[in-house]
Amino acid sequence: MPPLWQQCCGSASGGDNGGVKRVRTATTAGPVSGGAAGANLGALRSHNTAVVLGLLRDAGAEGISRLELAERTGLTPQAVSKITARLRARGLAAEAGRRASTGGKPRTVLRLVPEAGHAVGVHLDRDELRVVLVDLDGAVVGERRGELDLGAGAEAVLGAVCAAVRGVVGELGAGAGAGVGTGAGAGVDAGVGLGAVARGGGLAGPGSLVGVGVALPGPLDHERGVLHRVTGFPEWDGFPLRDALAERLGVPVVVDKDTNAAALGLAVGGEEGASARSFAYLHLGTGLGAGLVIDGSVHRGARTGAGEFGHQVIQLDGPLCECGNRGCVEVLCLAAAARGEVGEAARVLGVAAGNLVGLLDIDVVLLGGRTVAGAPETYVSGVGEVLGARARREGTGGDAVPVRVAPRGERIVAEGAAQLLLAPLFGRGDD
Repeated sequence: MPPLWQQCCGSASGGDNGGVKRVRTATTAGPVSGGAAGANLGALRSHNTAVVLGLLRDAGAEGISRLELAERTGLTPQAVSKITARLRARGLAAEAGRRASTGGKPRTVLRLVPEAGHAVGVHLDRDELRVVLVDLDGAVVGERRGELDLGAGAEAVLGAVCAAVRGVVGELGAGAGAGVGTGAGAGVDAGVGLGAVARGGGLAGPGSLVGVGVALPGPLDHERGVLHRVTGFPEWDGFPLRDALAERLGVPVVVDKDTNAAALGLAVGGEEGASARSFAYLHLGTGLGAGLVIDGSVHRGARTGAGEFGHQVIQLDGPLCECGNRGCVEVLCLAAAARGEVGEAARVLGVAAGNLVGLLDIDVVLLGGRTVAGAPETYVSGVGEVLGARARREGTGGDAVPVRVAPRGERIVAEGAAQLLLAPLFGRGDD
């Protein structure tokens, strides 16, 4: 059987549709498309299969019956049986016991097998690299973290990323004695360690590896996986990061902005605040950006330009920003934080957040990033006070938009990067 990532990229088959209408679930991300990215909703041969997989994951360990799957998807019981049989044959679904029914024999319930698939998430920051390996439930099962200089040149950065990815995948199977597949899909004898390097320098990962998601500061082109003038590192302009990594690792790669990846991870996870239909995730770390979820979908814009939140000018004669403008909220906010004036940094962030709330009328503002992590209460209260004052001035009669610290801590971007591969697999991306 080929690795899961090859199954994911296979052509769609109409065999399980049976003339029944296709159904859609609420989406949380735009399409993951183009060349080596490969993680689209052909994920397991059909959109309907992805929808069923999503319901199996949502059901958790208790599982869900085939009849319930048919009722919730609108598919015929026969179509559901074909889909679940295929999932069981691939080891992605298993029986979870029986449930009493109102009549007839007890119903068999099925559950997702989380360990049957994995994805790697990479957070490539200006000065740090974090890599996580997650299972189909999104649970982190491996992690690596280290210092990195994004300005060290493409070869040095790509080498560090590939080494970290191979390392974290290798940790999964160390001593497990499981068979693996190479990046090219050729079989490898059982017992070969998962950390081995495939021919040509590719990744010898588990057959369950869906691919690698990479998140880093923008601007960039998500569709083509090409970087633009990353703020502070103009030498990356035009670099085809997705294709370069896919060639070295031999598995599908998806590239997106760090804030978009974090927003996707939050939306898929559905934690408090992120369960809202529209929210903004503001990431204040080595830079400042926003991930926007509007009507349940990550909003990237036509050119992946949405969310360049840190470069809105709020002081015309302000200090020079690395982007070339003066008085950007990013340079003002980070300068205040560097001086130890955290309250001032929070106020500046609040002014910019108020502009965003006024423009998009979002439901919740979530804060994250290492700078916020240093004084989370101060940032939440500071931003909240500015938004509260704005709401009182507007006299809308409602409460101010709530402000919360985003869950998942400093791993939020890396975990979200893994969801760039997993979310479409479960019908959480657009067709």
